[in-house]
Amino acid sequence: MTIKSTMLIDKNFTVSEVDPRLYGSFIEHLGRAVYGGIYEPGHPTADSNGFRLDALEAIRALNVPIIRYPGGNFVSGYNWEDGVGPKSERKRLLELAWWTTETNEVGTNEFADWARLAGTEVMMAVNLGTRGIDAARNLVEYCNHPSGSYYSDLRISHGYKDPHKFKTWCLGNEMDGPWQIGAKTAVEYGRLANETAKAMRWVDPSIELVACGSSSSGMSTFADWEATVLDLTYDQVDFLSLHTYYNNNEGDSANFLAKSLDMDQFIYDVTAICDYIKAKKRSKKKLMLSLDEWNVWKSIGTSRAEELWQVAPPEFEDVYTLEDALAVGCFAITLLKHADRVKMACLAQLINVIAPIMTENGGPVWLQTTYYPYMHASVHGRGTVLQPIISSPKYDSKDFTDVPYLEAISVHNEEKNEVTIFAVNRHLTEGLALDVDLRSFGEVSIIEHIVLEHDDLKASNTKAAPANVVPHNNGNAKAEQGNVTAVLGKASWNVIRLQVHASR
Repeated sequence: MTIKSTMLIDKNFTVSEVDPRLYGSFIEHLGRAVYGGIYEPGHPTADSNGFRLDALEAIRALNVPIIRYPGGNFVSGYNWEDGVGPKSERKRLLELAWWTTETNEVGTNEFADWARLAGTEVMMAVNLGTRGIDAARNLVEYCNHPSGSYYSDLRISHGYKDPHKFKTWCLGNEMDGPWQIGAKTAVEYGRLANETAKAMRWVDPSIELVACGSSSSGMSTFADWEATVLDLTYDQVDFLSLHTYYNNNEGDSANFLAKSLDMDQFIYDVTAICDYIKAKKRSKKKLMLSLDEWNVWKSIGTSRAEELWQVAPPEFEDVYTLEDALAVGCFAITLLKHADRVKMACLAQLINVIAPIMTENGGPVWLQTTYYPYMHASVHGRGTVLQPIISSPKYDSKDFTDVPYLEAISVHNEEKNEVTIFAVNRHLTEGLALDVDLRSFGEVSIIEHIVLEHDDLKASNTKAAPANVVPHNNGNAKAEQGNVTAVLGKASWNVIRLQVHASR
């Protein structure tokens, strides 16, 4: 049996232009994300700086616009000065966020070099756990000031004549969390973040700043934290951060695939708080959101590495399945639905740690199932988000009611005369007939219909079988007289790319 759904797409029903930074990611000094991930001197593919070129190739294909660095929990105990200058003089230190040893072989300058190779920008984070105003303003001076001051000239002495010009900066990380080094109350953090922001802006007025929101919507302080922090920082910051992770550890696939509804509500709630503070302050500024940590995280809450103080031990190396890829697809669609307020987002993390890309030390690289919906959205989801009118059968799950089997959004790339439909069929056993009305665009034709599917919802890619779950271009979408029809396979991720031939 095939169930039916419809979708109306009108070029005048716009949500927002997509900020490319919506498809950002995150690399923290955690597990093998840096050491063994992007950096492994001696690897057969390593360049003269120790960067793995096989990993770089997989990352470049994602077209990642921005990557958050160096943390994460790591940043709250990090002294940036330990990661610059001659490598032979850098300290090996006990790293308290993850109970490892940090060699400091990779620091600010090395990551800037790598980011240039990867074709991405850096979202730099400052330590507001153990440090504060002084260290943050000095780091901005080191990274962004051209020359003629102590820290800019220090950078030049380290071999970097031109400033890095990092535009986007995070004011700490998850400062509400008791697990955080130097955790703070909302008032403590808000006051420090505001004063730090002022000093950073005085060094470089062109930067954008992100204040910490709650670590998750499940925190007991959620909403009060946001309101208090924004009350104290609103005039100095440009973004408020959101963090959220999901999993199917309870083994309920239908409920798991509905969890994008929770992300949807989380974004609505935080947007409302931002607008409340805007009204309270009678401000003309509309604050935007940075969902700078999101993903499926199965091993969340597990203990750290059994042997303490190792260098880059494997940590949180989750193996992802088809259903995890479908969830990531639903989350990407949710982000696009909120492109008017969510201007930045970071899939956490990019490589080896709860990541779409995996490597073996000294060995190969392979792509997890979640790589594909992330890549498709990043590559094909540029342009203007269109608000579709959808009619779809629905279901109830353990935590959610009225969950549409069809989760979908559309993006119009006017420059390329293309419309892309991203769609997930949440039904676990039945195909979904889709009828799309695009008459406002005139004639359209199918460029391709990409499908990610597998008979086994728990199928995954591994080093031994890296192509077990990969997308194909054999989707059945057809276009005729401004209408597109397709049957979306059970539990499938779909990308339908359309060429627009004439506009009305």
